[in-house]
Amino acid sequence: MKVLVTGGGGFLGGRIVTLLRGRGDEVRSLARGRHAGIEAAGAHGVQVDLRDRDGVRRAADGVDVVFHAAALTAPWGPGKEFWSINVEGTRNLLEAARAAGVRRLVHTSTPSVIGYGHDVENGDSTLPRAGRHESHYAASKAVAEEMVLAANGPALATIALRPHALFGPGDRLLLPRVIARARAGTLVMVGDGRNKVDLTYVDNAAWAHLDACDALTSHAAACAGRAYFVSNDEPVVLWEWLARLLDALELPPVRRRLPLGAARVIGGALEWVYGALPIRGEPSLTRFLASTLARSHWYSMDEAKRDLGYRIRVPMAEATERTIASLRAAPAPVSRSA
Repeated sequence: MKVLVTGGGGFLGGRIVTLLRGRGDEVRSLARGRHAGIEAAGAHGVQVDLRDRDGVRRAADGVDVVFHAAALTAPWGPGKEFWSINVEGTRNLLEAARAAGVRRLVHTSTPSVIGYGHDVENGDSTLPRAGRHESHYAASKAVAEEMVLAANGPALATIALRPHALFGPGDRLLLPRVIARARAGTLVMVGDGRNKVDLTYVDNAAWAHLDACDALTSHAAACAGRAYFVSNDEPVVLWEWLARLLDALELPPVRRRLPLGAARVIGGALEWVYGALPIRGEPSLTRFLASTLARSHWYSMDEAKRDLGYRIRVPMAEATERTIASLRAAPAPVSRSA
């Protein structure tokens, strides 16, 4: 099978490429930069920006299946950047797939499209996308997901997966930020510390994409045109899990707490300041981040198991140990002191 993986040099995309190569598929990896590790795995790297309409069309030529894992996932930034990559880039890919006669497209979405405006416990596909979003990332991904699912038809079968809170070796976004704040003594517990959340080990998320591809036999398949939550199916009490992680890494525990209401007020104020003034970097807290850290959000895997044949390859305990081992082996941060 000839496959195109967008974002093949990224955290999740790289794992998808590795799994596809492991089962003998011919893989083309689309990314803005060159990734030697992907080429070493036997994939063909194509340096193309998703916003390059013609380049994306050339990348999709002769492909049977597309895995669309590329996205701008930053917690902060100009809305036009998120829109151009996550929405217009996805539009370019859908047009390219149709023009090239691609038969199947598996899209990486996010539970953020549902939002974190309230607690979600054992949520399923009946949950509607949020009407308003407090982050450009979530808003752009919601539009992209809707676009992909609406494209499902006889010429192109589509499906969307919503892996929640990816972690594991190679993560450069989620846990490294938490650890950096813990090391600096600036990590603050938001909320009462009892919120339960889903986490997803990256290998399980990658396998879910292959499961979805195999189940997406046509536009009329049970899973076609639908979105599925993906996780390790073992929700954890977030702040208890983080406490165990920090202790294993011999980092100081979190001692300060901030009520959710206060955190959202502070986050909103910081968003205004960073949006109004030419300040580099990103706010240390936003309303979206505050709600994510304080509210419960975990989801049923029943639909993914039933329709996709999804199963957990790496259980939570093993995934956590693998992650701790990789974090222990990571180079220590370089001191900037004189």
